[in-house]
Amino acid sequence: MSCNVIEPASTGHAGIKPQVSLGYVTVCYGRRAVFSDLSMRVKGGEVLAVLGPNGRGKTTLIKAIVGIQALAAGTRDVVGSVGYVPQSTLTTFDFSVREIVMMGRARHIGLFGSPQYEDHLAVDAALRRLNLADLADRSLSTLSGGERQLVTIARALAGSCNILVLDEPASALDLKNQRVLFDILRELAIKDGMVVIFSTHVPGHAFAAADIALLMHSAGEFEIGCVDEVLTDTTLTRLYGTPVRVVVATGDFPRMAAAIAV
Repeated sequence: MSCNVIEPASTGHAGIKPQVSLGYVTVCYGRRAVFSDLSMRVKGGEVLAVLGPNGRGKTTLIKAIVGIQALAAGTRDVVGSVGYVPQSTLTTFDFSVREIVMMGRARHIGLFGSPQYEDHLAVDAALRRLNLADLADRSLSTLSGGERQLVTIARALAGSCNILVLDEPASALDLKNQRVLFDILRELAIKDGMVVIFSTHVPGHAFAAADIALLMHSAGEFEIGCVDEVLTDTTLTRLYGTPVRVVVATGDFPRMAAAIAV
């Protein structure tokens, strides 16, 4: 499979090439297989988009990749440090944005430690990268749903991960912040050499950010390959059960395309 992936400028932490591999993985809820015999590999510098309709197992797959969902069969091999961004995050107390992002440094600080100079630097860098520096001292409860989602992503980046796994990261974002998010995801892969994996309902998100797309057709049937080859009128119509047409923008709009129901 060749997807014209740009070789990343960095290979990640201490020269380690991050990678996520699943080999013939099956995940079950009780006796029901959510999906079975799924194999995939994503390397540093690549962005994978996972697509499928509701109930097809996208969130379960994301949890299996990060290790919080048990496998009924198969193998999971993760090389690198994982940052996980769930669909939503609930907090008991009304922390500030800076405090939430600092939580991403927990494994570096230790159980009874306190943030050091390098921890504050990492938090500031993550806030700047997500354009959140002006909101650093705001309480989380005062933010919009989209702003909270960006804070959660900043928290993952502050942890100095080289594998970033996101479950429907753009679901609460307006169009402007979707564009910001997907530009950042591309940059993390290309410049930082990270593995980036995200799930989405929207094929346009895959066109905007991903090199590889995984289509979850059924519990045991998948398609995986280069975005431009896998996301077609035929495959998307089959995936979503309604007529779909892929429309590619012309002019100065790199990586811009959309899939619309017709």
